[in-house]
Amino acid sequence: MSTSDSMIAPVEVLWTPRPDQIEPTRLAAYMRWLATDRGLTFNSYDALWQWSVDELEAFWQSIWDFFGVQADGVCEPVLGSSAMPGAQWYPNARLNYAEHVFRCASDERPAIIARSEDTGTHEVSWADLKRDTGALAARLRALGVGPGDRVASYMPNRPETVVAFLACASLGAIWSSCAPDMGATVVLDRFRQIEPKVLFAVDSYSYNGKTHDRRELVDELLLALPSVHHVIHVAGPICRAASHKPPAWRDRMEWSEAIAADAELRFERLPFEHPLWIVYSSGTTGLPKAIVHSQGGIVLTHQKTMALQHDLRPADRLLFLGGTGWIVWNLQIGALLTGASIVLYDGNPAWPDTKALWRFIDEQKVTLFGCGAAYLINCMKDGLRPRDIAPLQSLRAINATGSPLPIDAYHWVYDAVKTDLWLASISGGTDIASGFVACAPILPVTAGEIQCRELGVSAYAFDDNGKPVIDEVGELVITKPMPSMPIYFWGDPEHRRYLESYFEMYPGLWRHGDWIRFTARGTSVIYGRSDSTINRYGIRMGTAEIYRVVEELKEIRDSLVVDLEYLGRPSFMPLFVVLAPGQVLDDALKAQIVQQIRTKASARHVPNEIYQVDEIPRTLTGKKMEVPVRKLLLGALAEKVASPDAMANPKSISFFQRLADELKALPTT
Repeated sequence: MSTSDSMIAPVEVLWTPRPDQIEPTRLAAYMRWLATDRGLTFNSYDALWQWSVDELEAFWQSIWDFFGVQADGVCEPVLGSSAMPGAQWYPNARLNYAEHVFRCASDERPAIIARSEDTGTHEVSWADLKRDTGALAARLRALGVGPGDRVASYMPNRPETVVAFLACASLGAIWSSCAPDMGATVVLDRFRQIEPKVLFAVDSYSYNGKTHDRRELVDELLLALPSVHHVIHVAGPICRAASHKPPAWRDRMEWSEAIAADAELRFERLPFEHPLWIVYSSGTTGLPKAIVHSQGGIVLTHQKTMALQHDLRPADRLLFLGGTGWIVWNLQIGALLTGASIVLYDGNPAWPDTKALWRFIDEQKVTLFGCGAAYLINCMKDGLRPRDIAPLQSLRAINATGSPLPIDAYHWVYDAVKTDLWLASISGGTDIASGFVACAPILPVTAGEIQCRELGVSAYAFDDNGKPVIDEVGELVITKPMPSMPIYFWGDPEHRRYLESYFEMYPGLWRHGDWIRFTARGTSVIYGRSDSTINRYGIRMGTAEIYRVVEELKEIRDSLVVDLEYLGRPSFMPLFVVLAPGQVLDDALKAQIVQQIRTKASARHVPNEIYQVDEIPRTLTGKKMEVPVRKLLLGALAEKVASPDAMANPKSISFFQRLADELKALPTT
């Protein structure tokens, strides 16, 4: 994929950390430790990164030692095998994720600050978190749950969900979660694969000021999941009301009963590669991948990622906006490994008004705020100025993920939120429960760019010949193993799906499926998924670059583009736009959009037609559904390309179904 001049914006540094901001960072402390303890001195982050991938075993052992990982056995060898897939990390060590969380317990700060629409805000102390986790772990043991058993959760982002996860981790059960806004089909597509023994479930939840009843849906889940022997009910807004009785689910136990008896919290030290949790790919087209990560891999990776890359310190408070079915929830729980407090936000960030979340961030003294890039873009499009809503004195950093953050959103953050702020766009995902390219607190922030590769992540852009390139767009490829790579997919005994997902294009190397460009400065830009790249007249371009320029226009709230070229039909590239309130898609606006693409992206990628839609189809985690829309418009059946239960806005697909019928009449050559 070639890189046109229009795709490379001038370098514009928006923020540079001062020496007094760099000195207290965890990364600076780690670099000082390397100098004194290992005799290794690095004069730049890039030099540190290069060492971390050149000397992979020495780097990960330094992470083990710096954070004081507690384990039985020996930590040699670091890598029993370095093959991909199939790398064997610390084959002679045994540890426990939950043990590393609770060694951070302190009476000086809360473990959790929780907010929900129906109960307000309250704090959970470390002592209470440990007490409830110990009680629940003992109850699960009494119910026959042990290492390797699967435990499923259908719960919102609330403290009971954290307790349930930590209890499972403490005894070696394998955790798996779906958010209660997910429909029965999408939940069963996931939980049927893993055959859970216990289900944690809520009867209802609140969102956008409304109560959503989930009692009948849980009945439907239980009917289809005969492996579930026990259901632990956590009361939602319906059953918290005095007039309602608990749901009549089979094999039900109340949460209050499950944690009633005090018990010492015990930690089963397990093999490094013992499964910690099962997470899932989006599943918009077919059965989602059931991705298994290890206890040890997540302990090491989340220590590195949350402490060194994101600079979480014990006095910090992290709020990462996202439901329990998105990997950012798992990442947020990982912040407990650093001793920081986590802030759980259960509900619509724009309820009861669009300023609500920003007021909450200020009131709760949040130091690091994470969200999908779409949330920041929507705030910008809504004309919000958070700095006028609240002083935000404690806020030190904002992370954006899920999709590329456009340059105008970078400018909006520094203009409308805070001038002295570390804004970090990050990219990784469910596959590795962390980042490939992300952030470092000692580096400057450049408009439109991701700051750096994560330490220990051997990430490169590969050209069509399978060679690494700089300042050219290529496939994102990882050339060496990482501890948080999946140990396997559940139900994939011969690893066929695993190999097809990452190792088919470059045997022995991980191909992630993103277009990326690395600069000579070590920064990077993501250009969208390589499987949705648009090839027009021999010139390929990532969809993210088209969105970047289209959505700069104040008239456009959202957009999606696909190319319908296939054998026997000329290229037809439609662009779909969601307009700002009060705007009309007339000839003048269409011409403005075309000119924007022609001059700022590519004259070859001007759309054949522009359509106005009410919504862009998105997955439950907010990703644009480019590939499913393309397949639908090329004639595939709607039920084959997108499960409504796997969509955030299933009604949005109806426009594209109607358009598909119209496009069947297009002439062929």
